[in-house]
Amino acid sequence: MKNIIIIGGGAVGLSVAYHLARRGEKHVTLLERNQLTSGTSWHAAGIVGPLRATAAMTRIASHALKLFPGLEAETGMSTGYRRTGGYWLARKAERMDELRRIASVGRHMGLTPEIVTPDQVDVPQLALGDHAGALKVPEDANVNPVDLCMAYARAAKNHGAVIREGVEVSRILVTDARVSGVRLGDGSELPADCVVLCAGAWSKKLADEIGVALPLQAVQHMYIVTEPMPGLPNPFPVVRDLDTGIYVKGDAGRLVIGGFEPNAKVWDPYGPEGNRAFLEMPEDWDQFSPFMEAALALVPQLAETGIQRFMNGPESFTADTGPLVGETPEVDGLFVGCGMNSVGIMSSAGIGAVLADWIAEGAEPRDLWGIDIARIDARTASSEHMKARMEEAVSDLFALHWPFKQPKAGRGLRTSTLHESWAKRGAVFGLTVGWERGLWYARNDAERELPYSVGEQPWQAIAEREAAHMKDGAALLDLSPFTKIDISGADALSFINGLATAQMDVAIGRAVYTLILNDRGGIEADVTITRLAPDLFRLVSGAATRRRDAALLRRAAKGFDVQLADRTEDFCIIGVMGAGARKTLSALSQDDWTDFPFSTAREVKISGVPCLATRISYVGELGWEITVENNQAAKLFEALIGAGAKPMGHYALNGCRIEKGYRHWGHDLGPEITPLDAGLGFAMDWKKSFRGRQALLAQKDGGLTQRLVLLDVEGHPLILHDEPVMENGKVVGLTTSGAKGVRTGLTLALALVSVKPGETLNETAGRHFSVDVAGRTYPTTVLAKVPYDPAGERMRA
Repeated sequence: MKNIIIIGGGAVGLSVAYHLARRGEKHVTLLERNQLTSGTSWHAAGIVGPLRATAAMTRIASHALKLFPGLEAETGMSTGYRRTGGYWLARKAERMDELRRIASVGRHMGLTPEIVTPDQVDVPQLALGDHAGALKVPEDANVNPVDLCMAYARAAKNHGAVIREGVEVSRILVTDARVSGVRLGDGSELPADCVVLCAGAWSKKLADEIGVALPLQAVQHMYIVTEPMPGLPNPFPVVRDLDTGIYVKGDAGRLVIGGFEPNAKVWDPYGPEGNRAFLEMPEDWDQFSPFMEAALALVPQLAETGIQRFMNGPESFTADTGPLVGETPEVDGLFVGCGMNSVGIMSSAGIGAVLADWIAEGAEPRDLWGIDIARIDARTASSEHMKARMEEAVSDLFALHWPFKQPKAGRGLRTSTLHESWAKRGAVFGLTVGWERGLWYARNDAERELPYSVGEQPWQAIAEREAAHMKDGAALLDLSPFTKIDISGADALSFINGLATAQMDVAIGRAVYTLILNDRGGIEADVTITRLAPDLFRLVSGAATRRRDAALLRRAAKGFDVQLADRTEDFCIIGVMGAGARKTLSALSQDDWTDFPFSTAREVKISGVPCLATRISYVGELGWEITVENNQAAKLFEALIGAGAKPMGHYALNGCRIEKGYRHWGHDLGPEITPLDAGLGFAMDWKKSFRGRQALLAQKDGGLTQRLVLLDVEGHPLILHDEPVMENGKVVGLTTSGAKGVRTGLTLALALVSVKPGETLNETAGRHFSVDVAGRTYPTTVLAKVPYDPAGERMRA
């Protein structure tokens, strides 16, 4: 049995302790530096909102609906849990689109949300004359944060966990990239096989000291409690007036009013008051007054009501307003559960459950990519960046989540050597996991300053214009953010061949698309691996999975004579794509671009610049990915531009990808989707051994239960992800990604749908699916072949 230490006695840490002990873990110890709940949990508002923006987060948040009342039955202690119902209010038509999308997700996840008019909001105290509508959520509830934590503690102890208060952890101990214990404030040490960092705002320093990136920033978070108000509904529902950034909830005949503001005030948890238990900061009416004004407009009765309490306490937020959960990429056995962005009480049930499963089973229990600590760029954890992000990260919780919305604060974190070169060609930059990347290329100021939209995207025509250049010419793609990891050493071949599903004992210069699986057959990575020498391979994957892929390789390499080198920032990669790519490159190079087979790589010189050219394509056109040393990249770029090539943005690339049905890890692929589910059986070499092979053989015998399909969606709605897929009035799956094709004009979606064992692809294609987009149903056609160049003739020309 593992010796497990949990740092932090708030709601999340206590939930982890409870779930681990309930699973039968016999050596679980929770250490709290002061008293239980004394950090941030004690002053939480106690809102339980199970409906979130995505299916994955709704599944996690909804765990509270069973656990909180279940804890009362298990311990005999009240948690204060009471279902009140709630409303998400919208003042704008575009907000209603967002609410309709969220409602569709909620219904699929077993909740009962309903879109209502302002007149149907059953709270007479609310002035809703300026509102467009609302989302009613009957499952919304309240809980008493302190009572909940005490119930967690008793239940954890009943199952054998040990809880020690007044015990400060001064350092996490690490040996050979694996956690080995903790050092306490008195200098003594406790050994551990696993440490779970749940110290909220106080987690970052402990992580920083051992090289673990945690993008956390504490801020002052405020709410008020009114004096008793006559005539309030009992219970008073949770009300979120999203477009003013405020929430209102009932509290024994009073109202609690809080909000999420821009330019939140940062707070140092290691400052003079950082170690004070149950800290309350001074009232700050200058900061809170916009919320008070919004509340007075929403609840006019407040003008005649006094304020009983002004609460100002610390709360921690993350760079992307998503939780930080899971095993850290840098240190094995160190798990985190922090950065709850003011929803730690509500999230504690689900986060505690998945962390306990992850720790006990030794593997991610399901696809948790949206909250996985490995998703973040390490540079986002810098203090300067996190302080900058607080200009908007807190307010983003309630801000309208426009499709394709880009952050403004904290930009420029990562730029490639070619950043200025792309900028001079009109790049409108957006973020892809910290990297600045051209989304489209503007010809004038009007094209640069395009508005957001919940329907047809204003940049769509530009993306189509950029892609059209590939019909006869060559387009240039910024692929520099791709993760690039070199694998070398005496055991390089045996190591990578045991991981990859495809055969890696190939000729030098061969590039192989392959997958890396978990023991269940789920896809942990989809990558291209090029053999550069007998004992040297280069793995290339998406920018988003850099830390995750590096950790996967590092853990798998134990016992092998191999060296891993992250080369991501050592090179630029320029995609040269289109029917004119060969002509363009031939004009600048003496190398043979005709006798250059698909899926091969070779050293070349282009305009005198040494490069590695790899003939592959993510857009379905003839093309090469050109890898070049940073100090030569600008010269190469200008030569390509001079030869007539034109830049093409990331949005156009995505429109090309979907037309070819190419899958993307993190959306269409993940740990719960196998290659057989995803239609990637061609990437398997069944004659050799690889991780997950036995699980796939069992799946082949038993038949599929789900299949990834490409849908042509009629009516051209905006497809994002997580839209329910319907058949005969029932939800049979969700979209995983979508876009409007930039060459075909089709609105396309990849979707994971349930199938009967033994059902063939043609049989699935014969079914009649529709997609629910923002409350409207759109018929679809399953495409048995991709709509653009299905035979691949252009790509292999």
